Amino acid sequence: MRMLLAVLLLAGCASYRGVEPRSSLADPAKLEAGKSLEGQETAAWPELDWWKRFGDPQLDALVNEGLAASPNMRIARARVDQALGAAQVARAPLGPQVSADGSINRQRFSENYIFPPPIGGSTYTTTQLALNAKYDLDFWGKNRSAYEAALGRSRAAQAEAFATRLTLSAAIAGTYVQLARSYEQLDIAERTLNDRQQVQSLTSGRVKAGLDSRLELKQVETSIPAARARIAQTQEEIALARNQLAALLGKGPDRGLEIQRPTLRAATVALPSRVPAELLGRRPDIVASRIRAEAAASDIKSAKAAFYPDINLAALVGVQSVNLSKLLEVGSAIPSATAAISLPILDGGRLRGALAQRDAEYDVAVEQYNQALADALRDVVDQLSSMRSVQAQRVEADAAVASAEEAYQLALARYKAGLGSLLSLIIVEQQVLDQLQLRADVHSRELALSINLIRALGGGFDVKVAMQ
Repeated sequence: MRMLLAVLLLAGCASYRGVEPRSSLADPAKLEAGKSLEGQETAAWPELDWWKRFGDPQLDALVNEGLAASPNMRIARARVDQALGAAQVARAPLGPQVSADGSINRQRFSENYIFPPPIGGSTYTTTQLALNAKYDLDFWGKNRSAYEAALGRSRAAQAEAFATRLTLSAAIAGTYVQLARSYEQLDIAERTLNDRQQVQSLTSGRVKAGLDSRLELKQVETSIPAARARIAQTQEEIALARNQLAALLGKGPDRGLEIQRPTLRAATVALPSRVPAELLGRRPDIVASRIRAEAAASDIKSAKAAFYPDINLAALVGVQSVNLSKLLEVGSAIPSATAAISLPILDGGRLRGALAQRDAEYDVAVEQYNQALADALRDVVDQLSSMRSVQAQRVEADAAVASAEEAYQLALARYKAGLGSLLSLIIVEQQVLDQLQLRADVHSRELALSINLIRALGGGFDVKVAMQ
């Protein structure tokens, strides 16, 4: 009889046949990147405090300050707390629910109701104390799957908090590199002004000696305001970089005034071995995407369980009396026990629609993960390709600066001796400035790419350690 009843109940359930997700998680091992990464020196994965490798104590202090006080970090931590709270709420139905209540009700009973006199027509104070208990047997795992989904989202929020940490530290370090570049440009601009003032003095002497005309003097004098303007421009860039750093720290612009000139040193970043295979556990954004896809799969299980019968147990232990003095007597007890079963049969497609929604959410989460995985690997290869190029550019830039400096000194010596023209000196000077600026740009870009490559490799995140 019980078996027949169970069969009839299951036969009467609404069906989710034909409602299934369409997407599947990509396999990182199938993303080919071996040829793009070959020939690269291998090393360990970046450390958590990766910014220390640049050897600048001020940068270390700025990053630590930003991670401790930035509103973005506080937002990330609040989102973790929010997700943990949601997981705690989802866990509650897995255990029994017990509540207590009490009530006092002053009421006149109708003379024409079910209670005869002397109750009918009289006024009484009804007092009740009760202890209620409920328990959902969760035969099909609906509540368990909902809890696993909420727990997964809390773990995803933790990974996303680390992603925020990595983004913030990389942004602080990147802006700090921009500040260093602006100081290098200021050095070049100040040197330019000094050189042109020196040429002006030489040209004035040549004009007095009749070797040059006032036209050459005016050409030199015209170039001096442009050099001063360039100095003002680089000073503006320094101020803006300081303001941006202060904002990243969550502070006002006055905090930026305290930031001194950077003392960064170049830091070589080599690729770890087995990048494609291990990147899944090293990039916090990928970890978060994967966990969210797994949480969406648990949501599907919970939605499918809603198609089956729901069995609940409830019990009440309490007392009730219209006479307060008799409230705690045995005769005032009102115990009750209930076993309830609910079975969806016709719901207008509500359950199928809810399941289809969960399936679609899973498809979205899976494809977001698949794209994040592909983008992460491309990010690593992009940074590596740019790094190789910049390292080659740096060698050529150093050689070009040395050659231009030598040419300038020769041109300046010839001009002092009255053997060279002002035009030749100006041309050679511009070549020196161009090469100095190019070298400064290459140096700055090399530092920025080092930061970007570290970020692309996950900045020291390790899911095996961070998610314990």
